[in-house]
Amino acid sequence: MEQREFIVEAEAAGQRIDRFLSGEDTGLSRSALQGLVAEGHVLCNGKSIAKSLKLKAGDTILLEIPDAKPIEAVPQDIPLDIVYEDDHLLVVNKPKGMVVHPAPGNPDGTLVNALLWHCKGSLSGIGGEIRPGIVHRIDKDTSGLLVVAKDDATHIGLSQQMAVHSVERAYQTVVYGGFAQDEGFVEANLGRSKTDRKKMAVYPAGEPHTKYAYTGYKVLERFGGFTLLECRLKTGRTHQIRVHMASIRHPVAGDPVYGPHNCITRLHGQCLHAKTLGFIHPITGEHLRFDSELPEYFTHFIASLRRGTV
Repeated sequence: MEQREFIVEAEAAGQRIDRFLSGEDTGLSRSALQGLVAEGHVLCNGKSIAKSLKLKAGDTILLEIPDAKPIEAVPQDIPLDIVYEDDHLLVVNKPKGMVVHPAPGNPDGTLVNALLWHCKGSLSGIGGEIRPGIVHRIDKDTSGLLVVAKDDATHIGLSQQMAVHSVERAYQTVVYGGFAQDEGFVEANLGRSKTDRKKMAVYPAGEPHTKYAYTGYKVLERFGGFTLLECRLKTGRTHQIRVHMASIRHPVAGDPVYGPHNCITRLHGQCLHAKTLGFIHPITGEHLRFDSELPEYFTHFIASLRRGTV
C-alpha cells in the first residue's frame, strides 16, 4: 500500500478533503478519492474523517492508496502486424483503437494479450505481469510502431536508450490551423492536470511533479484550416504531442480530449501515427530503423483535406 502525506497550506483552508486532494498530484480522480475517504483510507492529523470535513491550515493529511487488484494478462490469438522480429525483440505496427496493456476497463484484447500468444510467454519480465515486454507505449487511438523486448537484457538496453533520448521517434499528425514558419518546436514541462486527473497539462519549468518535454515539428503539407506535420520527440511523456500542439493552439484533429468540442468524430480519436522508429539493437549493436505506411483512416482524411471536403 502506498502512503502519501500532504500539509494543508493557508490558501487551502476551508476546503473539503476531496477537493483538496483532487488538487494534489495523486493520479486519482475525485470520485476515486471520495471512495478512499469513505473507506477510511484518508486520515487528518492521524484520525479518520468524514468527507464533509473542512480543512484547517497546518492539518496533516495521510492518503493511503491500496495496491491495485491484479489483472491477469492472458494470451489471446489476436492478429499482429509484425514489422521485424528476432530472438531478442520485435517491432509491431499497432492499429488505432488497440490498448497497449490491460487496465481497468480494458482487461483483455490488448497488445500484451496478443504478444503473450505470439511469443508463447517469452517476453521480458521487467514490466511486470501486466506489461511484459513493454518498453514504451502509445495511446489507444494513436497508431504506429512500438518495440517490444523478449528478454530483460534487451529491455534494459532499450530503456537506457529511451532515457538518454537516443531513440529516433517520428510521428505524423494533422493539426488545426496554419503555420507561417516551416518548422519549430515546443519545449514545455508536462504534468497531470490539476483540474482533470485524466488529462495532462503544460506547466512552467521547475513546477513540482512535472517533467521536461520537447517536441520538434516540421510542416509537410498545408491545407485550408489544417496542416500535416512531422513531430520528432526528444522525450516521450504521456500525451506529449497532443498536449504540446494544443498548447500552441494547434490541437490534433479528431482529439476528443485536447481538441475543440466539435471534434471530427469520424476519425475515431486523434489523427496521430508513430511512423518512424530507430534504435541500436541492445544485443547485436546493429542500428535498426523502421518506417510504416500511414494507415487508411489517415490517408483518407488527407485526401479529403486536399479535395477541400472536410
